[in-house]
Amino acid sequence: MSEAEDRELDALQAALAAEHAAVYGYGVVGGRVGEERRGEARTAYDAHRARRDALARDVSDLGAKPVAAAAGYSLPFEVPDSASAVRLAAELEDRVAGVYSDLVRAADGDRRAAAAGALREAAVRAVRWRGGSVAFPGLAERAGSSAGQGPASGTSASATPTA
Repeated sequence: MSEAEDRELDALQAALAAEHAAVYGYGVVGGRVGEERRGEARTAYDAHRARRDALARDVSDLGAKPVAAAAGYSLPFEVPDSASAVRLAAELEDRVAGVYSDLVRAADGDRRAAAAGALREAAVRAVRWRGGSVAFPGLAERAGSSAGQGPASGTSASATPTA
């Protein structure tokens, strides 16, 4: 594999890991969010599952073994109620957007277009959850701004795997 192909594969694996964590995180969101936003959480959960499955196929198509989901993940903060579940959903989307921004840089062609679409979708979901937007979706958490506190230790995804 060329250096560019290695970077693309690494970015694909990171996006896949982020989607695994987002699926887990939305399981928590769905269990805590109020009834009025439960449908929105379910839609996001389904979208992340679909992206996860597509990324696993992309990694396999490149001849690599897709990174597996962790058995469990540590959340970036406690989620005891609906308000914190909404905050978690926005955080999940910010972190996923950041990983997709890396994939946009590493990929080209159809894969780059798909990554840009995923970044856009995550940014739109984050705005819906948060009720406001950030200037550069997918990049704010890289700077440690108030829109995102940076990736959780050990992963670019929303939650840290626990073993």
